[in-house]
Parts: sequence; C-alpha cells; structure tokens
Amino acid sequence: MKKNDLFFLLFILVIFLPFIFIPELYAGYKRFNADHAFIMAFLKFGVLATVGEMLGLRIKTGQYSTVGFGILPRGIIWGLLGVWIAIAMKVFAAGSPAIVQYLGVDGVVDAMKGGFSVQKLLGAFGISLLMNTSFAPVFMTIHKVTDTHIVNNGGKLSSLVTPLPFGKLLASLNWDVQWNFVFKKTIPFFWIPAHTVTFLLPADIQVLFAALLSIVLGVLLAVAAVMGKR
Repeated sequence: MKKNDLFFLLFILVIFLPFIFIPELYAGYKRFNADHAFIMAFLKFGVLATVGEMLGLRIKTGQYSTVGFGILPRGIIWGLLGVWIAIAMKVFAAGSPAIVQYLGVDGVVDAMKGGFSVQKLLGAFGISLLMNTSFAPVFMTIHKVTDTHIVNNGGKLSSLVTPLPFGKLLASLNWDVQWNFVFKKTIPFFWIPAHTVTFLLPADIQVLFAALLSIVLGVLLAVAAVMGKR
C-alpha cells in the first residue's frame, strides 16, 4: 500500500468511525438528518461523491488529486447535485408506487410503508425504474458537463462563477461512451438494481445509501474515461 493510499484510508476512517463509536454523535446526526434533510444531502454527496471521484482518479492516474482536478469545486457541485437527487428521490418515491398500483399490483402504496414484501419489492423496483430511465440520464449528463467545466477552468473555485458554455460542453462529450456505457450498461445492470435496494431501506437512510453508491459511480466513470481513450 502506497503512502497516499494510507492517508486516503485514514481520511475515510476519520469520517465514519466517530459515528460508530460515539452513540451521542450518531443520535445527533439522526436528529439533524430528520430536521434538515436537504442540508444533510448536500453534505453527504459533497463528501462521499467527491471521495468516489478521487478514487476514480486514483484508478486512472495513480493519484487521488492532480493539478486542475478541483476537489473543492467538485465537492460543492456534488453537494448541489445531492440536493437535487434527494428531491428526485422524494418525488419518485411518492408517485411511482401509485403508477405500479394503477398497473395492477394491488397494495403497493401501503406496502411501501411497511416491512419487506413482494409488493414492496415491486414498488421499489418501479421507483428505481422510473427514476433511472427519466431523471438519471439528465443528471448524469449535467454532472459530466459540470465536471468538464471545472477541469477546463483548472480546477479553480472561480469555475463555480465562470459562465458555463453548456452547448459547447454538451457537444464535446464522448457520446459513444456516454450512451453505450454510462446509459446502456450502468443504468440497467447497476443503477436500477442498486436503487431498488435503496428504496427497500428505511426512508431516513435512503439518501445516505445513495450517496455511498456515488462512490461506485466514481469508479464507473473512471472505467468510462479509460474506455473513451481507447
């Protein structure tokens, strides 16, 4: 294990271990999470998703940060995207079970409030399917555009207030990789199953679990970037 890997591991432990070994801290986290869900979504995604991107960079380059990577602006953008994700999760969790029930699966709406059952599994799958075939492609594309914008501006904080040439950046994306890998592979084979599990979990930990999944996203995007260079 290299020195930078050890420091990265210690950083992760410093984030998580206090919540495991200090019950009062975890209880305070649960209270704040219940009262300020969107602030916590900003923090969860701002930290965890950025860690995922750093891990992805490690896979591509052997380093957790490079000149122009922009850890801080990426963290802020991920925080804002995290709030958007949290809102989307609430919207789809509220509406999708009603659609599944309308299609003939009786009792799904009520089942989503209880323990595990076949109806709840079908409801969670319905939420994940609708969210990942409508919201996810737009989200993934905007995320890629903002990442490119940060890199193009040298990873500086000023990139957050620099006008974003959305059309130009959109046209510059590698749509072969975006479509054939990010959309066609990761959505059906990873994100739909993963988010089905997410919506089977208690509501108060769904956003946290989704943020943890964003670490996996960092690895997947690293793979996509490597494929794009071939």
